[in-house]
Amino acid sequence: MTEIPSHNILLNYFPGLTPEQIRQFALLKELYADWNEKINVISRKDIDNLYVNHVLHSMGIAKVISFANGTRVLDVGTGGGFPGIPLAILFPGVQFFLVDSIGKKIKVVEEVASSLGLKNVTAKKIRAEELDEKFDFIVSRAVASLSEFYHWTRPLIKREGFNSFKNGILYLKGGDLEEEIVQLKRKVIVFELKDYFDEEFFETKKVVYFN
Repeated sequence: MTEIPSHNILLNYFPGLTPEQIRQFALLKELYADWNEKINVISRKDIDNLYVNHVLHSMGIAKVISFANGTRVLDVGTGGGFPGIPLAILFPGVQFFLVDSIGKKIKVVEEVASSLGLKNVTAKKIRAEELDEKFDFIVSRAVASLSEFYHWTRPLIKREGFNSFKNGILYLKGGDLEEEIVQLKRKVIVFELKDYFDEEFFETKKVVYFN
């Protein structure tokens, strides 16, 4: 019996992927497995769960919003390129800026983006607080508490926008966020990823939107 490639799980939830997007997503496992041998950007035990725990998790943002072409998205603390790389594959008409304070992780991002032929990804070793550009949206995967993250990044959000959501932050986080939301003192919308994906991994995972 032929084994179904693990990236095919993405087609269950994103059936409209183009042949080029399918090709790019299929390459991710080999690229990250190879780079992980040199630089540990994903935990060793997690590499076998790459498509659920990292790729599909990143794509949860795309279940919440479909970025309009020309949107500028900043991925803060991108690590090895999540959620930025999967989102850049999904939205080729959107510009993604992936930043991290650790240079070797940015090296991986640059090499993966180059291998995939992604023309819409810029990667830079820098802290968010040091940036002097403005973006429509900021995305990230649980690099700090909601209030800390908002404090770091709010000066980077453009005021005027053209998407279905007002410009703001789309934050991937899990667990009980009640206390963090109280501390944030902002209006938030919480999207439960278990409403979009069936895998057990997503049971407590969320996309939190605020601006």
